[in-house]
Amino acid sequence: MNHKISSLLVIMGLLFGCSESGNTNQEAVSAAKPDAQAAKLAEATPTIPTYSAETFFKTTSIYGSRINYSGEYALVSSDESGIYNAYQYPLNGNKPTQLTQSTTDAIWVVDWFPTDDRFLYSSDQGGNELNHVYVQSPDGTVKDLTPGENLKASFVGWHESDKWFYIATNERDAKVFDLYKYSVEDYSRELLFENNNNYFISGVTPNGQWIGLSKSNRNTDTDLIIANVSSGKLINLSDDDNDAEVNLLDFSPDNNTVAYSTNLNGEFSQPWTYNIETGEHKQITDLNWDVAYLVYSPTGKYSVMGVNEDASTTVTITELANVDQSNVEQTSGEQTSGKQVIIPNLAAGDIRGVNFSSDERVVNFLLNSDTSPSNLYTYQFGSDAPIKLTNTLAKEMDEQHLVASSVVRFNSYDELPIPSLLFKPNQASSTNKVPALIWIHGGPGGQSRTGYSAARQHLVNHGYAIFAVNNRGSSGYGKTFYHLDDKKHGDVDLKDIVYGKKYLQSLDWVDADKIGLIGGSYGGYLTMAGLAFTDEFEVGINIFGVTNWVRTLKSIPPWWEAFKESLYQEMGDPATDEERHRAISPLFHASNIKAPVLIVQGANDPRVLQVESDEMVEAIRKNNVPVDYVLFDDEGHGFRNKSNRIEASEAYVNFLKKYL
Repeated sequence: MNHKISSLLVIMGLLFGCSESGNTNQEAVSAAKPDAQAAKLAEATPTIPTYSAETFFKTTSIYGSRINYSGEYALVSSDESGIYNAYQYPLNGNKPTQLTQSTTDAIWVVDWFPTDDRFLYSSDQGGNELNHVYVQSPDGTVKDLTPGENLKASFVGWHESDKWFYIATNERDAKVFDLYKYSVEDYSRELLFENNNNYFISGVTPNGQWIGLSKSNRNTDTDLIIANVSSGKLINLSDDDNDAEVNLLDFSPDNNTVAYSTNLNGEFSQPWTYNIETGEHKQITDLNWDVAYLVYSPTGKYSVMGVNEDASTTVTITELANVDQSNVEQTSGEQTSGKQVIIPNLAAGDIRGVNFSSDERVVNFLLNSDTSPSNLYTYQFGSDAPIKLTNTLAKEMDEQHLVASSVVRFNSYDELPIPSLLFKPNQASSTNKVPALIWIHGGPGGQSRTGYSAARQHLVNHGYAIFAVNNRGSSGYGKTFYHLDDKKHGDVDLKDIVYGKKYLQSLDWVDADKIGLIGGSYGGYLTMAGLAFTDEFEVGINIFGVTNWVRTLKSIPPWWEAFKESLYQEMGDPATDEERHRAISPLFHASNIKAPVLIVQGANDPRVLQVESDEMVEAIRKNNVPVDYVLFDDEGHGFRNKSNRIEASEAYVNFLKKYL
């Protein structure tokens, strides 16, 4: 099954009554004749306990929910040990077991073997993104299935016979991925598909006869091709005459149906099916948002569809028993060809990572919200309620003290509505105005979404409003909106951020003179651009951010080759657009930066090289401007170690206390 979904950090100690408003409240109560203004302030401003970064990061982050062959256990990645390791969670609610013991490299679980308790996982080396695929036996023995230097590999799927599985690896040529068929018994392998046309391998039918291939032509046009392994026949499911993003969702268990998404006929990616035997295309349903994923249960009795609805994921489970998957009908945005499954007595939040037992009697999933990190649930069809298997929020914390976002839109410089998520601190009011940070997502083309982020909640808990702006160029709001920033980066998207500041200044609970920027990756770039090309912001926090597009676009990893042309369509080709890249790169305009900056960098980052941040820090210091630099020797492009997340989040708050 193919899941396309598209997160960021996490944060200790418990402090009460340390805020200025708390002191004022105490004085108002004890004074014989309290000042009227002080009393009003005390009444309007609640005392909120503030938690340290270490307490926030006592929260456990988990990913995955695969059920083993006997239906007894779930396989998840958890950072309970301080770094992501594999854990086995009994579905009866008993205590989990840690299966791997890594202390250096994050371990991302893939799946159990289909008839025994071996399992597959993926891991890189210090964040270098060169993931290998490993198998671990019940006795703890581990084997690297993709050994070698400077290669990258990923699991693709299982054969329906349970005798083979598929792995894609770029060992032959760093720029392309070939597909290998591995034996479940002895891990011997054979080359199934030699990739000589720079395709991205996106899936295999259960019988191994058809391979799903993506071909990125332009940043507005991606072809979906299915290739027959025996005959070599290629079928292009895309429109030859019109640009569209066409992507594989899943192959049906009967090997005859391709579920795919396309935005050919409108703004949003809609779910369709293609019947391999008849060649017929049919739309499953008509959505007003992008379909994020659609997968089938092991026999095809159920389908699970996720829809990216205004920065949240809406999930439906549909029972399709005795329904021809290629002939599902559509009406009013709902799948009416089957019965929708309602999980009773389920708390509010986004459902993620839905997985079925082999007999399809049980389903596992994660439930996540702004105020609750992902928790693992299991549900037996027909029962009264799901069983919650984890409590991942730190026991010292109260969910009621965390903050849920609200979706807001503001008009930018050209009256274009810009969707955003606003987090208002509990202590904020018109009589207790708070500083604010505009939170800028990665990409380009990412999206700030609802869901738990300890880094965001840590900042909000300490009294900083967070405004997660989905500037033009963000995904999730239609293809027109997505392409509005093509080759206009550092210009139109930055103007949206500036107008986000103007919106914040219109709120009576925001301190209009204390607004800064924070962002990771591409968001780190826009943070630095906001300081280099405007004088609107008081501070900036740049996390793994690009500052020199000339270097970055010339040094992209070789395994990005399949998407290189699409990236150049959006950002510009370094061979022809170097002048523009230099013009929008903050490094070459560092003399303009006057506001204090915090820069966070991973030494092993293959995307944003350490030298980029080194040079940026040196350039800012030449201005006699305060700049803090946090360099992690054991991280790449993002955080894998909990201790580093704690250190970074503490650095954010300490920096902001000092300068904002």
